[in-house]
Amino acid sequence: MLFAAGFGTRMGALTEDRPKPLVTAANRPLIDHAMAIVRDYGPKTVVCNAHYKADQIVGHFAGTEVIVAVEQPDILDTGGGLKAAFPLLNADPVFTMNTDAVWKGPNPLSLLANAWTDDMQALLLCVPKANAIGHIGGGDIDIDDSGYATWGEDKIYSGVQIIRTDIVSNMAQNVFSLKAVWEEMVTQGALRAMTYPGLWCDVGHPDGIACAEAMLADHDV
Repeated sequence: MLFAAGFGTRMGALTEDRPKPLVTAANRPLIDHAMAIVRDYGPKTVVCNAHYKADQIVGHFAGTEVIVAVEQPDILDTGGGLKAAFPLLNADPVFTMNTDAVWKGPNPLSLLANAWTDDMQALLLCVPKANAIGHIGGGDIDIDDSGYATWGEDKIYSGVQIIRTDIVSNMAQNVFSLKAVWEEMVTQGALRAMTYPGLWCDVGHPDGIACAEAMLADHDV
């Protein structure tokens, strides 16, 4: 599940005429950086939600394997968008992936899949602050020696996870953030996380574009 429905307000003028996933970095739309990772891993079904300037997302994926789920009349947030997409995804568990980051290193989906075990409810991929390029603000997550996650400052959530569908489907509301799901899991001591060993660049703001291009161009990293 690719998240591409947001308004991209942090991008300022760059999203006046296009949705944030179609803003380019290194001559490629941000969502195509994400799709390169997705296609390298090769899931059977790929769903992308859309709301703001949804027709452009629909046009971008026309003729491809990607199913675009347009959220109308209201945007559903990450949790609600994922819940609404379950009939299209037809899988359990599922990956979710934000589309405003650029990666340099091993495939994040493969790392999560290799670490996933049947006793998990959700597994978040996090980035050490030293490996988070262009990120503004502090961390989100602390991870203990057993791989359980709590809210903290040590690492930054990368925007990629594996999650079981029933945890999301059981939410009563239809518009909600995935953070509400994680909150419940933290309370139960059930949220898992792991650390990404490569570099990750936050391209949710205009300065992130130059940061991502520099990161990708640096062959010494």
